[in-house]
Amino acid sequence: MRSSTPLTVAVLVLIAMTLVGPVAAQDFVPAVVFDMGGKFDKSFNEAAYAGAERFKKETGIAYREFEVTNEAQREQALRNMARRGARIVAGIGFSQASGMEKVAKEFPNLKFAIVDAVVDLPNVQSIVFKEHEGSFLVGMAAALASKTGKVGFVGGMDIPLIRRFALGYEEGAKYVNAKIEVFQNMTGTTPAAWNDPTRGGELARSQFDRGADVVYAAAGATGLGVLQAAKDKGRLAIGVDSNQNHIHPGSILTSMIKRVDLAVYETFKAAKDGTWKPGVRSLGVAEGGVGYSLDQYNRSLITPEMEKRLQQARADIVAGKIKVTDYMAK
Repeated sequence: MRSSTPLTVAVLVLIAMTLVGPVAAQDFVPAVVFDMGGKFDKSFNEAAYAGAERFKKETGIAYREFEVTNEAQREQALRNMARRGARIVAGIGFSQASGMEKVAKEFPNLKFAIVDAVVDLPNVQSIVFKEHEGSFLVGMAAALASKTGKVGFVGGMDIPLIRRFALGYEEGAKYVNAKIEVFQNMTGTTPAAWNDPTRGGELARSQFDRGADVVYAAAGATGLGVLQAAKDKGRLAIGVDSNQNHIHPGSILTSMIKRVDLAVYETFKAAKDGTWKPGVRSLGVAEGGVGYSLDQYNRSLITPEMEKRLQQARADIVAGKIKVTDYMAK
């Protein structure tokens, strides 16, 4: 048998690298299951999508995804991702909790992450946010911008999580003006409340007709109707989760940023790097998890005086001088 020449060996090595390289690169596969409303809801789900896309862009690693369109799909979607070999599966939204608890027990060697709920298992990371802190800041912004002394809030599904947004918003508004009137409406009591822009617009118009000149929407895709109503009425709206200022420039006062994008990105990255840990991550103002948006689309609406007060309040929350009530801890 003839010995291999250096050229032959080099060719064989090159072929091996070509065959093995892509397989090795995709050995780590993350997955994300979006909740009702879809990944392009311009709000909560889209923030998660942005985080997954950032991970893909920076690492070159593709992720698997599924968009839930009815409640029965959640558990099966999580299970399918696990069966297909995903190394970490992220479930977006509190409604994924029961399904994730079951599936995570079935696949104890896989990693799971859930946003907006706590699943107490050794292979699950639970990422929650202090939405009341961010809502306090945009409540302040609403009161500072209001000329009528009346502001509004339109929530999505009537659940404690959205009540947390509402209470923080009210406390922030009253921190600026103790006599301000805050109108509140919830869109519904089922998951359909997250994807009903028509109803969102109706509720916002009702609040504008009662004298509100700023309305905060915390309702997923339903909030798009609130933002449109503000534009149509010549009033102001406040967006949520993603930075929504660009949707209707000049009529969106600010957006309460909830960094679901950062949560998904960091969870995928930690799982890939081997630094991932189970347990609860709670992200508030101090952790950069929530805040308000200021950019070219709303710069003219936030005066230097308003910005100064918001920055001071933000610092006071971090320092513990301002304690915002958490509805879910009452």
